[in-house]
Amino acid sequence: QVQLVESGGGLVQPGGSLRLSCAASGSIFSINRMGWYRQAPGKQRELVADITSLGIRNYEDSVKGRFTISRDNAKNTVSLQMNSLKPEDTAVYYCNAGVQSSLYRAFRDYWGQGTQVTVSS
Repeated sequence: QVQLVESGGGLVQPGGSLRLSCAASGSIFSINRMGWYRQAPGKQRELVADITSLGIRNYEDSVKGRFTISRDNAKNTVSLQMNSLKPEDTAVYYCNAGVQSSLYRAFRDYWGQGTQVTVSS
């Protein structure tokens, strides 16, 4: 089994910053892609940013230039630095990872439990 544990959410004023972190643990042989999704009330879950094991990054258009995703392959962690936060960034943020539990097994998606980010004055 694989667990993803997130931390770092909270309440911040518009223009402020937060850093989300996610640590993967358990039966891990390899992780290909790690990413962050978010889901606002009444909306579908959407990709915010992801990063491959080689460090190739992808961002949703509305967060480009404000958010930065990074990962530590040795520690199986991924982080999301969020700057210049806006009220529309308010959502539950979920960590996601594609994990291979052993050499001959397929990659499988795992999710964290979610962490609330609220941007409000």
